[in-house]
Amino acid sequence: MVLLLAMLAAAPVPRGLLPDTAVPSAYRLDLTVVPSKDRFSGHTEIDVVLKAGTSRLFLHGRELKVSSALARTANGTVKATYTQVDGLGVARLDFAKAIPKGPVTLVFDYDAPFGNSASGLYHVKAGDSWYAWTQFESIDARAAFPCFDQPGYKTPFTVSITTQPGDLAVSNAPETGTAPAGALLKHQFAATKPLPTYLMAFMAGPFAIASGVAAPTPERKEPMPVRIVATQPNKEMMEYAIQNTGPIVGLLEKYFGRPFPFPKLDQIATPVMSGAMENAGADIYGERIILLDKGASTSQKQRFGMVVAHELSHQWFGDLVTPIWWDDIWLNESFANWMGFRIGDEWQPDLKISEGALDEAFDAMNVDALKAGRPIHQPIEKSGEIDGAFDAVTYGKGGQVLAMIASYLGDEKFRDGVRLHLSRHPYGNASTDQFFAALADAAHDPRVLTALRSFVDQQGVPVVHLERVAGGLSVSQKRYAMLGTTVAAATWSIPLCVRVGATRQCSLLDKVSDLIPVTGTGAIMPNAGGTGYYRFSLPEQEWLALIEESAKLPAGEALALTDSLWAAFRAGEVSPSLLVAAAKKMAANPSALAAVDGGARFAGLRASGMIPETSLPAYRDMMRSIYSPVLAALGSDPKANAYKADSPEKQKLRSDVVELLAVEAQDKDLRAKLAAAAKAYAAGDKSALDQSLLAPGFRSLVAEPQAAQELFEKAAVSEDALFRGSAIGALGTSGDPATAKWLLAHQTDKRLRFTDQLSLLHGMSNEPSTRDQAFDWIKTGYDQIVKGHTHIASDLPNLPGLFCSEGKAAEIESVLRPKVNKYQLGSLTLDRAVERVNDCGVLMKAKGAEVVKALNDAPRPG
Repeated sequence: MVLLLAMLAAAPVPRGLLPDTAVPSAYRLDLTVVPSKDRFSGHTEIDVVLKAGTSRLFLHGRELKVSSALARTANGTVKATYTQVDGLGVARLDFAKAIPKGPVTLVFDYDAPFGNSASGLYHVKAGDSWYAWTQFESIDARAAFPCFDQPGYKTPFTVSITTQPGDLAVSNAPETGTAPAGALLKHQFAATKPLPTYLMAFMAGPFAIASGVAAPTPERKEPMPVRIVATQPNKEMMEYAIQNTGPIVGLLEKYFGRPFPFPKLDQIATPVMSGAMENAGADIYGERIILLDKGASTSQKQRFGMVVAHELSHQWFGDLVTPIWWDDIWLNESFANWMGFRIGDEWQPDLKISEGALDEAFDAMNVDALKAGRPIHQPIEKSGEIDGAFDAVTYGKGGQVLAMIASYLGDEKFRDGVRLHLSRHPYGNASTDQFFAALADAAHDPRVLTALRSFVDQQGVPVVHLERVAGGLSVSQKRYAMLGTTVAAATWSIPLCVRVGATRQCSLLDKVSDLIPVTGTGAIMPNAGGTGYYRFSLPEQEWLALIEESAKLPAGEALALTDSLWAAFRAGEVSPSLLVAAAKKMAANPSALAAVDGGARFAGLRASGMIPETSLPAYRDMMRSIYSPVLAALGSDPKANAYKADSPEKQKLRSDVVELLAVEAQDKDLRAKLAAAAKAYAAGDKSALDQSLLAPGFRSLVAEPQAAQELFEKAAVSEDALFRGSAIGALGTSGDPATAKWLLAHQTDKRLRFTDQLSLLHGMSNEPSTRDQAFDWIKTGYDQIVKGHTHIASDLPNLPGLFCSEGKAAEIESVLRPKVNKYQLGSLTLDRAVERVNDCGVLMKAKGAEVVKALNDAPRPG
């Protein structure tokens, strides 16, 4: 017996999928959650079906102090020993005797610590009270209860939450009643529809509530309860969300052709999330996303519309139909990203939310172009690889690829394929292949599978070269690569749309080269509409012709031009002087995004350190020359609502241009005006500074160390999410080494939340003058930062990724690789950071002198 137990204990620990010995069929969770305490407790029962008799079972649990574990069978109760066997939360049950195959109920009593960031079950103090929320995606449900923490297992959950009298408790399903539990109160909830563990949610605390309904629609005959849930300090900030959630639900129901799949919807705000989470019937958002007041900027409204539509679309695509395993999570996120921009546009067309999809896709190309990467659809074998799938490739690339295929198929055929997919797998699981099959069946066009697979199943960005020849345009494709980098060859089936003058033609480029019979005398736009997921290259005279037209291009084409031109520079194919020319011409484009895209990319070049200190005056002069006339035409009064009669597009353009001039050009007069307004705002005069100008206002203010310290003191105790986030963000990016030193010394200030600490580190890492200080702190504080924060551990190696030096790339690798290996998290992130730093160093050696010359030759302010 001793030998048998030793053999069982030595059995390999599953690092990814669990053995399918047990299949869960239902959960009953009874938790005691008092947010002001350090720990919570729970009683969990899991009904499972054993496929074979066993004395040992693997499941999941992380940092749970299990006081009792047992199995109830038809023949009685069997005690078990619970042991966590790896750092990511794999646990093993060793039974006192073998359990026969068939139905079994696993029963656990335990307690566990609250987290302090958006991971597992965490608590945060807001004002004078404590609150608790959950965040379980991807593998953090195991930090709240023992479970089989895999998306392929969907079961009903019956939840009860015992908390303090007077506190609100929320979960996925409607509350059915309460009952006294000693000095506490137990809240009971209806059983959920079948859900995976990562979509479960619960929270407790003295929350404020705004109640409303989503009005009936043709797809849903009855009104549906909708609530906004926030901490008490933000109780006056819920009106915008309660007014606009219902209309977005209605637009989604119309698209999917079926009602909201769950009986109620709570939209919940938390102070320590930067993003949001699509828990079934209980979406959770960072406060700055969901809580807007009457002075909200265009950018805030755009983010609200896009993110809310994204998360709510998941209720169908992800919650109703869920991936079998994490290698298909791209489909959830890519689709929701596309829907977020699409439905956001339908909700408020004047906000032009969909333009952000193109901007995001072109940003994703910078990640996808790296050798260290992955295809959208990537096999995931180990749990430590899961969070790597939640990256720009999944969101930006995946969303754009789906948009490209939808455009190729036609909107109705693509929508019909989506509806067919949902109808085939309601409240179940489905794979990528099953989604592809539904699209092909609905469109009656199997070619869509070829095009989709070429983008989904292989890594990289195609670049299409075009030249005028007799009879049309000669086109060829290859995989894009940075200067000095060799990548494996690849070929795509590219839905290629080209415009020459007024003539547009679309075709499927499925070979290395071809001839497109499009002729004309106008400039060549190789990505008509900007919707294609590819870059393009042109002979220099064709670049110049297209740049000359850039002020008149539609937003998507303008963004595609800027992206492809800068990509050609990074590949060593065009002179930096063309980048200056394009930025100057594009500043007159009516699209706010397009008008500042060139300047934003130059800002990235400056932030990388590729522009030497001696050339910064020339750089700032160039930025003033390009953007000062734009601001002069728009007006620059910083007061709140000074330009409320302007269109959202014009308001956004103003705020973006102000940021370029204040932060990049360091315009003295503008900075002084913004700093004075920001100081008054921080002192309580909210009319002094428009919300759209908080970032450049506070960045202008923190130029002085004393002002920075005073702002820190105000932000650290503020419950105003917008002010706190904007101020902390500005402090991190001050660029002043003395301020950075002071902030790093205050990283352990108990008033700072974990998200505040990360924001400061991100900001310092983004500025060349403070980057080394941040990296030195990360070297010594890595273990402290990642402890208990799996999602942070996956992203942390990205922080030093803006260095620009081959030598620094080697240092980052040698310092961080042992830490990444220790935690089994962040390997791909580190690979990419090291490659980016190295590539930048190679480019600077080859093109640095040309960049300096282009800046010196650039126009000066008049």
